[in-house]
Amino acid sequence: MEQTWRWFGPRDPVSLSQVRQAGAVGVVSALHDHYRGEVWPEGAIAARKAEIESAGLRWSVVESIPVPNAIKLGGEPAREATAAFAETMRRLARAGLQTICYNFMPVVDWTRTELRHPMPSGGLALRFDMVDFVAYDAFLLARPDAARDYAPALLAQAEARASSLAPEAVERLERTIIAGLPGAEDSHSRQGIAAIIAQYRDLSPDDLRANLRTFHETVIPVARENGLRLCIHPDDPPFPLFGLPRIVSTAADLAAIFDAVPELENGLTFCAGSLGARADNDLPAILSAHLDRVHFVHLRNVSTDPDGSFVEDDHLSGNADMVRLLALLLGEEARRRAEGRADHLIPFRPDHGHLLLDDQSRVTNPGYSAIGRLKGLAELRGILAALTHPTYGVLQ
Repeated sequence: MEQTWRWFGPRDPVSLSQVRQAGAVGVVSALHDHYRGEVWPEGAIAARKAEIESAGLRWSVVESIPVPNAIKLGGEPAREATAAFAETMRRLARAGLQTICYNFMPVVDWTRTELRHPMPSGGLALRFDMVDFVAYDAFLLARPDAARDYAPALLAQAEARASSLAPEAVERLERTIIAGLPGAEDSHSRQGIAAIIAQYRDLSPDDLRANLRTFHETVIPVARENGLRLCIHPDDPPFPLFGLPRIVSTAADLAAIFDAVPELENGLTFCAGSLGARADNDLPAILSAHLDRVHFVHLRNVSTDPDGSFVEDDHLSGNADMVRLLALLLGEEARRRAEGRADHLIPFRPDHGHLLLDDQSRVTNPGYSAIGRLKGLAELRGILAALTHPTYGVLQ
């Protein structure tokens, strides 16, 4: 498997030199200065690729071309936004890029309520606390009709939590949920996010599925014509937030997406952490069902609570059996290699990581500090080495 590392460009606190020191050979990146749905400039694509290659690395995966809310809402505005997405795809293909990861989460992207949750080891982790989230949604944001989305007992807990929060705690919770998170677009205020959520009030899950299918019916042929692989990322977390539909959360969701547009260019980013945040998701079964269209892999682990809360655990602890998942992926690589496919190597990256050691006192992108991901990548690399060892490995 190809060991990769997410890099946010020249302003990333982790340098490309440090990426190489971590042992990665590929880079996962995007043009974050062009993240409002506009077509990416070819010169900027070429410059990013050259910068990565000059460091002795390869731009392996584009993560992500953003999918604007206009596409998810559908209608006439979606056509122009989809055309811009497709043109960016063509320009990436001309630059020699092949794999594009994206998501279809309305309004907000990955969402947490705490960015520095203390772990027993002393590390600091990302956490989603359901009571904190409902406190924000129902009692601080005061979203209309929020009360009908939650059980009475949970609402009572959330109301007590909201009333107990000091002003600085409210500000920190709000900043963690919305401000600066991918997918939040221009909604860096309570009023902004409320206004965008309101646009989705009459959009059902079936409506969102239909809009995704319409999007795919335009961009998947472009992918096929240009030798590209699109791979949708599961919802994170894999359940509705703010009353918004989420349609990439379960085995049934994925089956529906791939049945609707079955071409292999309509692929999957298998994210063990996102899918693993639902205890009812059988990760090996989901992976096995879609191995032929897995074009990219995010490997992290979560531990869940009965109320839907979860914490990002060590890479080898939590809901995901990493040994079994990696064994399945290595088996798929062997199958592709036997078919003579040039793209038999599947890129993966250690997704997120704890804040460890002196990274705790440095400025980092949430979840993307250097030392925690280095630890995760090393642990995953160890599993791969054991599984393929010439004496002891089961996959040789």
